[in-house]
Amino acid sequence: MDHDHLREFLDEKADLYNRPSFIGLDPISIPHRFTMREDIEIAGFLAATIAWGNRVAILRSADRMLAYMGNTPYDFIINHRDRDLKGIDGCIHRTYFAEDFIYFIEALKYIYLEKGGMEAIFARYQNDDSLQPAIHEFRKIFFELPHNSRTERHLSDPFKGSAAKKINMFLRWMVRNDDRGVDFGLWKSVSPAVLSCPLDVHSGNVARKLGLLTRKQSDAKAVAELDAGLREMDPADPVKYDYALFGLGVFEKW
Repeated sequence: MDHDHLREFLDEKADLYNRPSFIGLDPISIPHRFTMREDIEIAGFLAATIAWGNRVAILRSADRMLAYMGNTPYDFIINHRDRDLKGIDGCIHRTYFAEDFIYFIEALKYIYLEKGGMEAIFARYQNDDSLQPAIHEFRKIFFELPHNSRTERHLSDPFKGSAAKKINMFLRWMVRNDDRGVDFGLWKSVSPAVLSCPLDVHSGNVARKLGLLTRKQSDAKAVAELDAGLREMDPADPVKYDYALFGLGVFEKW
């Protein structure tokens, strides 16, 4: 498939899957329960953090986190006291345990009260063509409080070679704004042009079959390679093609 036909094909598939029916059992359904900006951000960030494995299990685990916060995530993050954390115990989702969740609660409070919120950090550290440096800096700030080092596994760092799929997915949710009813477009200080595709097994396999990705490992270098190809097709909104790649992999079984 030549470049023009590939772009037309992926545009068609992106249009097919970038619609509210896509939300269904996707983790993005969690922040869609809320209307207040900060609730959407926090619910989205936490849902993205545990977005690996069975999608039904992801939603069930996200429900537990929200229930612990009284289904008012921002109010809980800002106003909780130590006693409010006592009931959080056990496994939250696979290798994400109560200790990890409690640290995320404290780190988010720190970011909202001391750092101006999540958007402010990403806006400050973005560069002209990438948000990957901003992810690296956000992670550093996120772990400035005392914590168990094992909790760090739940927030990936592209500067250590990770594809950082979950945080890139969260950023797509917050930044893209195409009025299609899926992504939120809440963050106006970050351009969709600098987003990176959330690279997972499905999108990676499809990208390789289409010739958009030659690297076998799904890591930070693969993300950069895929970004370059997608930005050739749509420099202003390259990550809309995440819908095409994901849909082809999950729903069309490529």
